[in-house]
Amino acid sequence: MDELNRPSVEAFREQARKPVALVLDNVRSGLNVGSVFRTADGFGLERILLCGITAIPPHREILKTALGATESVSWSHYPDPVAAVLELKNEGYKVLAVEQAVGSIQLHEFRVLPGRQYALVFGNEVNGVSDEVMAHVDGALEIPQAGAKHSLNISVCAGILAWEFARQMG
Repeated sequence: MDELNRPSVEAFREQARKPVALVLDNVRSGLNVGSVFRTADGFGLERILLCGITAIPPHREILKTALGATESVSWSHYPDPVAAVLELKNEGYKVLAVEQAVGSIQLHEFRVLPGRQYALVFGNEVNGVSDEVMAHVDGALEIPQAGAKHSLNISVCAGILAWEFARQMG
């Protein structure tokens, strides 16, 4: 780590973050949750909101894939995903579901606005973002896909979105 010139966990916590919150709406797999923590750490994202049945640290599966990122990324738990989304909107975040939905914007066509805070909502591995949450988001982003399954694992999806937002934010 010294050769990579990485900050300590303490120093990383003090660094400026990209104004992006990741919202996990009833994600079943603790392994997926841990991977999202590691992704948020890797791209310097602001925080994660764990909602509904989504596992919370120190869950064994989260710790297995997060590799310590639960200590470097700020997180909170909300029993009700809608309450999390409404709180983010009240804080000035533009809340976007990552979902195949009517009117969704293809990710490569989306432009991040400077100075804007974003919250990206990722849904359950089988059912996607809940209808209740979809009723409160400001829009939806979609990753173009060509395969027969037309879906990606949530941790892969979170990685793609985190990269694109971090890239556009500089």
